[in-house]
Amino acid sequence: MAVSVQGLTKTYKASGKAPAKTALSAVDLNIPRGSLFGLLGPNGAGKSTLINILAGLVNKTAGSASIWGYDIDANPRQARAAIGVVPQELNIDPFFTPRELLELQAGLYGVPPAERMSDRILAAMGLADKAEAYARTLSGGMRRRLMVAKAMVHQPPVLVLDEPTAGVDIELRQQLWANVRELNRAGTTVLLTTHYLEEAEELCDRIAIINHGKVIACDDTESLLARVDNKALTLIFDRELDGVPDSLAAFNPEQTGRRRLLFHYHASDSPVPQILDAVCAAGLSVIDMSTEEADLEDIFLQLTRGAHDTPPEGSAARAKSGDDAAA
Repeated sequence: MAVSVQGLTKTYKASGKAPAKTALSAVDLNIPRGSLFGLLGPNGAGKSTLINILAGLVNKTAGSASIWGYDIDANPRQARAAIGVVPQELNIDPFFTPRELLELQAGLYGVPPAERMSDRILAAMGLADKAEAYARTLSGGMRRRLMVAKAMVHQPPVLVLDEPTAGVDIELRQQLWANVRELNRAGTTVLLTTHYLEEAEELCDRIAIINHGKVIACDDTESLLARVDNKALTLIFDRELDGVPDSLAAFNPEQTGRRRLLFHYHASDSPVPQILDAVCAAGLSVIDMSTEEADLEDIFLQLTRGAHDTPPEGSAARAKSGDDAAA
């Protein structure tokens, strides 16, 4: 395993009027080598505490953790050398150039000058032409990529990205993820935290969800999405409807437009053929249809806020076919 956590617990002691708080409660988590792993959870769920423990910035209260086979207590130097962390904050000295920043970071990790790969890393992150520019002149997206480059100077097998695209525009976000995918293809294990759930769904092959200091779900992305089989079918007809036809009433559709009906159902029940048969029985012709299914946002909300029979209103369900504009 790239990262293995067993029974990890962190309790902050009471201070002044603030009571004691358990940020992590007996967390078990295994991250396979070579994976692009998503760690999701609401604010205050314990994500940053877990990352800071792995990085050696916070002392755990109980449990064990190892990085690339090195226990963080028994082999702290080797464990820290096996991980690179890209924090949320942009902590870059504005008066250094990217090459100088990488050389300085490599020196702090004890990388001999002959073994440093500053120029190669800058090229991989699309910053070769900015190697001699002051960091203060770089755009926000370039600074984010420079943060990733800094975390890679000692060539760690595990890279942690803590909300790396916060405040970054869409184009630069796509560039950053292209760089991250390339690092992952080259063998780097990536641990990602993000509030952009669609990113985690697209990028990560495995996802864990943490809430109130406990891991409440951990599975490969496809299996996690399969936990909620809520789907919706929208049918658009060739003429206006005067209410729901009797032959369709058993499916409890919702009339959402003059020529539109919305059906909620469970994918495991597969009622679509019966619905279409009932449509024919009503003498209606379908001119367009679309389906929506549960996405990661639905899973996230269900696990962190309680189960729902239907996808939460406003959830980011993704359209699979058709175009509803005709209604």
